[in-house]
Amino acid sequence: MSVSFEASWCGSGLGGYRPCPYTYDNYPYDSLPPLDAERFKGTFEWLGGCTGTSADRVAEVEAVLEDLGQKGLSLPQDFITYFTSTNLRDTLGDSSLTCCWSSLSKPIPSPVEPGAFLVRFFRDQQDCVLWYFYLRPDSSPFVVHSHLEYEYEYEAHSSGGEFNGVSNLDDLEEQTEALQYCAPTFEEWAYRFWTENRISEALDHDRESSLNPEQRAYVDYYTSSHRPAPAT
Repeated sequence: MSVSFEASWCGSGLGGYRPCPYTYDNYPYDSLPPLDAERFKGTFEWLGGCTGTSADRVAEVEAVLEDLGQKGLSLPQDFITYFTSTNLRDTLGDSSLTCCWSSLSKPIPSPVEPGAFLVRFFRDQQDCVLWYFYLRPDSSPFVVHSHLEYEYEYEAHSSGGEFNGVSNLDDLEEQTEALQYCAPTFEEWAYRFWTENRISEALDHDRESSLNPEQRAYVDYYTSSHRPAPAT
């Protein structure tokens, strides 16, 4: 039976529209401005589209795909398109105000579901939050976030002795809480991440008038009639 995860968005503040007491906070997923899933076709037209292919990134992806293929799994195609493009591959990292960056991991066993795997694809510079693809056989990948660096966790727990990581990988409740659903596809996650960082940059520099219509509509969602529940 598939595990169900709590749904939240781990993000930073959006000025007075969405306060944040720390660098990041978790916001209930249903409090977020809705996105039109029909516009996300894996081509990233909202970023001008992808051009060219990066040979080094292709090799990096192929190594992960080979490992996943032996498990009957694969990476989402929209991520492969973005990650291997020559013009967009670092766009999300470059736009991040908290110095996040692309970081592709090998497949990591899910701590809560036999046969499922995690692949990390993005991380905060201090590992305050890490983003993973959650991969199940015969199911579409989706995006989760966690405060745990699962490559480290598994290496630490397997090393024996007193070096036991920062969590208990055998505690199903703890691990289920540590993984939270945040987007149905990579491109939708990327759009929200990129949009929020562009908005935050404008608001932080008193340039709210520079917001484009989509960004304006995004922050306008956070009015009294749509204001989200307090972050948890």
